[in-house]
Amino acid sequence: MREIPVGGAASRQAAARRVTITETAFRDAHQSLLATRMKTDDMLAIAEKVDEVGYFSLEVWGGATFDTCLRYLDEDPWDRLRALKARIRKTPLQMLLRGQNLVGYHHYPDDVVDAFVTHAVECGIDIMRIFDALNDVRNMEKPMEAAKREGARVQACVVYTLSPVHDIEHYVTTSKTLENMGADSVCIKDMAGLIAPYAAYDLVRRMKETLSVPVQLHSHYTSGMASMAYLKAIEAGVDCVDTAISALALGTSQPPTETMVAALRGTPYDTMLDLGALAEINAHFARIKPNYQKVAAPVIVNAEALRWQIPGGMLSNLRAQLSSQGMLDKLDAVLAEVPRVREEMGYPPLVTPMSQIVGTQAVLNVATGERYGVKSREIKDYVRGLYGRPPAPISDEVRKMVIGDEEVVTIRPADLLEPELEKAREAVKDYTEKDEDVLTYIMFPEVAMDFFRKRAGKGDGSPV
Repeated sequence: MREIPVGGAASRQAAARRVTITETAFRDAHQSLLATRMKTDDMLAIAEKVDEVGYFSLEVWGGATFDTCLRYLDEDPWDRLRALKARIRKTPLQMLLRGQNLVGYHHYPDDVVDAFVTHAVECGIDIMRIFDALNDVRNMEKPMEAAKREGARVQACVVYTLSPVHDIEHYVTTSKTLENMGADSVCIKDMAGLIAPYAAYDLVRRMKETLSVPVQLHSHYTSGMASMAYLKAIEAGVDCVDTAISALALGTSQPPTETMVAALRGTPYDTMLDLGALAEINAHFARIKPNYQKVAAPVIVNAEALRWQIPGGMLSNLRAQLSSQGMLDKLDAVLAEVPRVREEMGYPPLVTPMSQIVGTQAVLNVATGERYGVKSREIKDYVRGLYGRPPAPISDEVRKMVIGDEEVVTIRPADLLEPELEKAREAVKDYTEKDEDVLTYIMFPEVAMDFFRKRAGKGDGSPV
């Protein structure tokens, strides 16, 4: 067996430990490349074979899948989770939870967070990957607490981005705080494919020296660096990486599973996964992929992501937004405006919902020709502190441009929210068939009501 150069005590320890893999085909891979449109039946058809591979976990739920199931597929996301759990009995099922935002785009009160997490675990989630778009750990407290109480493993995230305030110390300190809050593992969440190979090495090495829990790396291939970053992170001691089966890999998705398995074979980091079994699984996804071509994203490397620090999904949304308004010729101006708005907003990482908030404001600034002449409601709420604490202070000048002399909230934003669960239960009682329906309604009221009416064979809005 050839010797692999590694550096630091953490790396030498890692050399004796195999690397594990989280497969993203059932969630982030198709969210990235197929507009989150994969149907549950296409997942169930291969689920049992995927379960036999020996993955560390399967990411199957959360993110945009909840919304898309209801809005475009006429599927109940809770039923999807139950169905997958019935077929996948060996491999832990994992979900992505947006902290106090759950699977929505704004904060929900604590009673809703408690109930959502409880039902997610009951329906089959074993590992909850929890993040906050601002790395404000206050917004992660309640979902982490609820997940631990329900017996799920908590993987707390630090959202990775590049800015003057997002350095190694920020990530290591935040990670240690999350470990002290009860995280069972920590994930570096690089949603835009920005982490460079040697930056990944340095960050993972420091985290492994500081933390006593496993470290995982999640990245996207958008800029073309993710596979290299994974290899250097593995040399530094990372415990697990996220990959996608090759038919659903690359582009704005993750590095290919089979490639990573082959690259590590015969090394101290060997994943021990069977390439033959992976080939059979890949054949299934390659066979169904053409069914989604109408919504498929191009599988390309976009090095512009390194310049603008814009995730692939956000770039697609900006193009679509400008095209619908006949303003596609303004794209370059908007791309230049995004980092300017981001800087003025205190360098929030461009992950949901901050990518939408910053992107929309950049479009408004360019479209109107007057910066902050028109402000979205969301940017006002962000500056008010209703999404959490910005990574860097927002200047008084910019704050006054957006909200005038309004007072800024400094407490945990959810402390301002009234309980919502019982009120929603009463509002939707004529439409519910199971407990989770109330949570579905709270997440996306209009979309949920349309779904409930279709489910009951009613489209006129009358009570079931």
